[in-house]
Amino acid sequence: MEERVHTNTQYERELREVKESLIYLGALAEQSIREALDSLLKRNSELAQKVVDGDTGIDRLDEQIDEQCLRILALRQPTARDLRFITTAIKINGHLERIGDMAANIAEKAIILNREPQLKPYIDIPRMAEITRGMIRKSLDALINEDHTLAEEVKREDETVDNLNEQIFRELLTFMIEDPRTTHRALLIMQISKSLERISDHAESIADAVIFMVTGENVRHKYPGTN
Repeated sequence: MEERVHTNTQYERELREVKESLIYLGALAEQSIREALDSLLKRNSELAQKVVDGDTGIDRLDEQIDEQCLRILALRQPTARDLRFITTAIKINGHLERIGDMAANIAEKAIILNREPQLKPYIDIPRMAEITRGMIRKSLDALINEDHTLAEEVKREDETVDNLNEQIFRELLTFMIEDPRTTHRALLIMQISKSLERISDHAESIADAVIFMVTGENVRHKYPGTN
């Protein structure tokens, strides 16, 4: 399909601003994950509260990006590749906002856990957080560079996070069976692990959106062995 080449510099600037806003939102979301985990590992509830409070700023930026995209759709009536970019940007924006919500949820659980004796050393939780943060960075790099190969790499990393989540669940279940007094703390840690697993899912969905933008192929419901 022949792509329309636009020459309107104002239009080009508007498209660039959407992309830059998404990158900034992604950086905020990634920072929230890092600080939420730091608040848990360092038992720093003030830092956790900062993450919770900061979610409002992420929500505001999410609304601004939606408005930017809708304004372009209404006034510029983009077609072909530009239309795919704008619709992709709206999807990515929503996923980044929800990642911010998940980081705030982790911080809220950290505040509660920090009031009690630590149940166990945190080993797999930080690994999950590092992988998910990397997935967000790579998915946004794929957006910037229109690199569907990098986006495919993000999708493969989701399985690692899923496996770690299952491993943590099994380990904490053993704690609860052996000593019911650990149940409250174990459930909170499970919820943190689940939030990280959901962040990974959102990062994978961002990668799916990038693949669609670059190739026009919808891979959200594509399963191994199918064409």
